[in-house]
Amino acid sequence: MKKITKAIIPAAGLGTRMLPISHAVPKEMLPIVDLPAMYYLVKEAADSGIKDILIITNRDKDAMEDFFDLSIEYEKALAAKGKEEEIRMLREIANLANIYFLRQKETKGLGHAVGRARSFVGDEPFVVLYGDDIIFSETPVCRQLMDVYEKSGKCVVGVKAVAPEWVSRYSSLKIAPVEGSDTLFACDDMIEKPKKGEEFSNYSILGRVVLTPDVFDIIDHLAPGAGGEYQLTDAIAKKARTEGIYALDFEGERFDMGAKIGFLKANVVRGIAHPEAGEEFKAFLKAFVKTLD
Repeated sequence: MKKITKAIIPAAGLGTRMLPISHAVPKEMLPIVDLPAMYYLVKEAADSGIKDILIITNRDKDAMEDFFDLSIEYEKALAAKGKEEEIRMLREIANLANIYFLRQKETKGLGHAVGRARSFVGDEPFVVLYGDDIIFSETPVCRQLMDVYEKSGKCVVGVKAVAPEWVSRYSSLKIAPVEGSDTLFACDDMIEKPKKGEEFSNYSILGRVVLTPDVFDIIDHLAPGAGGEYQLTDAIAKKARTEGIYALDFEGERFDMGAKIGFLKANVVRGIAHPEAGEEFKAFLKAFVKTLD
């Protein structure tokens, strides 16, 4: 079994739920306190042992590439002010992993975006981190899924139980508990954005999957699915039906960075934990809450 060393982060969407700011700033570059959302995805992959990361982008998203690059001019300015810690921090970001960028050119869905990465992946298993999903956890969620894959050799999807009225926004999985585990399930079918009555369960894929390279052959023959797009869930569903996959109810708190409420919640959570501003921010929040009706 080959070791997982590669990850794909699709980030080509327009981010219309975050308008008007996403018209000028890629939603993946919106800050969670003082770091962009994309940083947390790259850091999670790197902390999981991933060496090579491909970010699938679209036009007007050059800011992502600039962020993970070194800036000699910026470093010179910081050095002149004696800010060595800031220089160290920027270099650490630039050296998290080998980061590559590829344009999707046409936004035809998550399945189409992942399909563009075929030559990058080659014949190796890989992780996909959905660009909208930031997850704060003790153990990186990628690592949690990779551990399951390394024991089973099967594809693994990260799932959570969602409110029944939200299932139609995500996916629904047909699952059965794995003996001896409260968090691992066997999955043999799923549906993307089910209509009422089509649901298997209220467990949905939320943001992380481990896939084997044969999924690209399935993607190549996908028909347009929900929303008229090529859905990655449809490709994974075919794997589930033919050979079975695993679904892991991962440890961690997920935030939808494609939605304003998710963005606000993530900033509050990280703001409280920030080493520089956390205590003052916490005191502000306690005082502010008392003013609310």
